[in-house]
Amino acid sequence: MARYGAILAYDGTAYQGFQRQPEPTPTIQAAVEAAIAVIAGRSVGIMAAGRTDAGVHANGQVIAFDVEWKHKERELLDAINSQLPRDIALQRIWRQAGFHPRYDALWRQYAYSVATVSVRQPLLDRHVWQLIGARLDIESMKAAAAICLGEHDFAAFGTAPQQGSKNTIRRIYVSRWESQDREYGTSYRYRIRGAAFLYHMVRRLVGVMAQVGRGRLSVEDFRDILLSRDLERAKVLAPPNGLILEAVEYPRQLTGDGARDLG
Repeated sequence: MARYGAILAYDGTAYQGFQRQPEPTPTIQAAVEAAIAVIAGRSVGIMAAGRTDAGVHANGQVIAFDVEWKHKERELLDAINSQLPRDIALQRIWRQAGFHPRYDALWRQYAYSVATVSVRQPLLDRHVWQLIGARLDIESMKAAAAICLGEHDFAAFGTAPQQGSKNTIRRIYVSRWESQDREYGTSYRYRIRGAAFLYHMVRRLVGVMAQVGRGRLSVEDFRDILLSRDLERAKVLAPPNGLILEAVEYPRQLTGDGARDLG
């Protein structure tokens, strides 16, 4: 029996989040475990770097599992992918004794995509929050994003994911917006990197920063909401379809070239 780590990508549209739920609820975890079980010839549980919500996507989720396998790692990857649905696929796999994707992680990075459009764009609908007829002030959004850098109590933007925990202090290493003009309007992408996140934290941050970009809140209003620690003040929760778990980083000795730093 050997421990394998793997990078997992998925489109979360058809699933009720990552974590396994009672059947027949479709989840990413259940689909991956079922695929590995076919290859291993027995039931296999997986561990993950984090649990994404219903409708949230990933191209850098990291999982680990234990199987008996006498062939090359690439052959194991191909075998598991052959059993997975088309909206889920392993991207890379490596062997590492004792590896735990959650507890060994140094940081996690999410990206959130927004677009301002004049009319709804069907090809964007699964992966982008579309704001029809809206205009966003990117400089104000960048200023709000910069406020998040460093260590803060983010109680106004989320709750602790661990049952019974009241710790809402998080350290953020990257928090930035970028934009690009498109034929249909303008696309915006927010990236945030931290050691850990609160439940719904990224979606609430994006929702409130979008209000800043639309001129409905000022940058100082955003700062006041953060300092308030009042969850009732962060009223806009961005929809899940724009959110992607982009990368998880580990000490190099645990993954070799397994995990990715997207900068």
